[in-house]
Amino acid sequence: MELMSLGAFALAVAITFFGGFVKGVVGFALPLIMISGLSTFLDPQLALAGIVLPIVAANVTQTLRAGVGPAVAAARQFWRYLIVVCVMILLAAQLVTSLSPQVFSLVLGIPVVVLSVIQLAGVSFHIAQRHRWWTEWIAGLISGTMGGLTGNWGSTTVLYLLATDVPRAQQGVVQGVIYGLGSFMLLVAHLKSGILNLDTAPFSAALLIPSMLGMWVGFAVQDRLPAVAFRRAILIVLLVAGANLIRKGLV
Repeated sequence: MELMSLGAFALAVAITFFGGFVKGVVGFALPLIMISGLSTFLDPQLALAGIVLPIVAANVTQTLRAGVGPAVAAARQFWRYLIVVCVMILLAAQLVTSLSPQVFSLVLGIPVVVLSVIQLAGVSFHIAQRHRWWTEWIAGLISGTMGGLTGNWGSTTVLYLLATDVPRAQQGVVQGVIYGLGSFMLLVAHLKSGILNLDTAPFSAALLIPSMLGMWVGFAVQDRLPAVAFRRAILIVLLVAGANLIRKGLV
């Protein structure tokens, strides 16, 4: 609490609860919502530290909810993607402390805006089965780099799974495995980078409660919400948040 005011902490809790709720409904976007929201009023590095433990807990929950057997099968199917994502998260995370606040805001904001516009516009990609072996390396490189720098590799993962025609019923399992292993690597990476330390870890731990509460509420109501309309509304919110981060980086 020495790092922020009580009002700022309360706002961080509210944003985290909302991010957990969205993840419970649609299966991703917790780190994207948290980093976009927290960075608007907190130091970006503190915001990044805050999302680490909630991401780990949420992704482990998502993975175990699908069951161990399907998770193992998904890991075997996407082993190339998993390896590159985990390695790049570890490497890219070490660059965070060398970025200025302005550059960091741009690094956070630009991918959020680009990915939100792509999904809002309904742009679709298709990767043929014969090209999947090498596109997994490239997609994993992009996702892992973004994950290490911003804590978010979910949006690019969703786009890749859609492009490779992974069945909708299987996507949740695959996402859980990729997010789960990646989040553990993010934890290790930021323990090493110093982003997560004795000063910032209590803040991240405090956000575990609202993230998990939000996620379980999202699980409870996911079948009652119009998924397409809800996801579109979330993307619009993220687009505004990302644009604000870009503004902060440029001003």
